[in-house]
Amino acid sequence: MARYTGPKTKIARKFGEAIFGDDKSFEKRNYPPGQHGNNRRRGKKSEYAIQLAEKQKAKYTYGILERQFRGLFKKARAAQGITGEVLLQLCESRLDNVVYRMGVSPSRSGARQLVSHRHITVNGEIVNIPSYQLKAGDVVGVREKSKSLEAIDRSLSNSSKVYEWITWNNDTKSGTYVSVPARIQIPENINEQFIVELYSK
Repeated sequence: MARYTGPKTKIARKFGEAIFGDDKSFEKRNYPPGQHGNNRRRGKKSEYAIQLAEKQKAKYTYGILERQFRGLFKKARAAQGITGEVLLQLCESRLDNVVYRMGVSPSRSGARQLVSHRHITVNGEIVNIPSYQLKAGDVVGVREKSKSLEAIDRSLSNSSKVYEWITWNNDTKSGTYVSVPARIQIPENINEQFIVELYSK
């Protein structure tokens, strides 16, 4: 697969923020990687470089490759509403992201693996496509045979984040994707306008 499997801290340092979640290594060295990373006199970035960096940050954050991300942008541009906001809403509506938001996995890459390995159901049916787009009202749950998985239990016990647009029932190990999140409800530090400007060139 063409997905990035290298050191995540290196990518986080490139963008100057822990985009993959808590990272002790990033906290120790929160400057860009490379031999000149700690040089304070780095050149001023061009407009294009800033826009490209924002797009790359979004792709790495959600674990989406270029072709798929461009497809999501085309879909967002064709939809009603502000293109940048719709793009982020489409990213948030992906099954792997919702599984991560529900606390079933501590990371999006882990959530993607749970979906691919057939541990997750949508409305009672097993879905093994991480990019599956959820609709408001869809019920996402852990497959009956997988409810005893130690990794899922550990992740749920460590999860404390609550999102207004999803619900979770720990007893049934299932939750509801209540509604498409508004931009203000999406916690990711991404300037979607830069991405729109880049793709619109």
